[in-house]
Amino acid sequence: MRENNIPFLGICLGMQCAVIEYARNVLGWKDAHTTEIIEDCARPVINIMEDQKTVTDKGGTMRLGSYKCELLDGTKISEAYNEEVINERHRHRFEFNNAYLEDFEANGMIATGKNPENGLVEVVEIPEHPWFVGAQFHPEYKSTVEKPHPLFLAFVKAAMENKK
Repeated sequence: MRENNIPFLGICLGMQCAVIEYARNVLGWKDAHTTEIIEDCARPVINIMEDQKTVTDKGGTMRLGSYKCELLDGTKISEAYNEEVINERHRHRFEFNNAYLEDFEANGMIATGKNPENGLVEVVEIPEHPWFVGAQFHPEYKSTVEKPHPLFLAFVKAAMENKK
């Protein structure tokens, strides 16, 4: 999808896999991975959240609920929402590892949505791609048949335009 300019929307683990793929194939880091799968990987581009490292009771202790996200102006995500700050629901323990953010952004994958309180990357995009968006949150939680989520509408629109 990335190499063939096919519109892409990655949600939660889908975003994380896109980040790993980008690290391996664009940045050349063949050892990039997530600590969810390989705990002691050499380049943990996706890592367990700091406040999750000491959690042993895995019940309802992950990052749950709605969190703010500031969107970068002029991006696919900001065009989809037409807002500067959004609130979206989460359900995860692992996040983009900000220690690698500068490397990603220098090589074409940018953080276009961040949590204003802790700087966690919530959305990544590839500006040079026709439509490539990865979101850590779950837009499906706020989408209904009568009121589809704006991110799904933007993705479907991009897919339809790409088909032409």
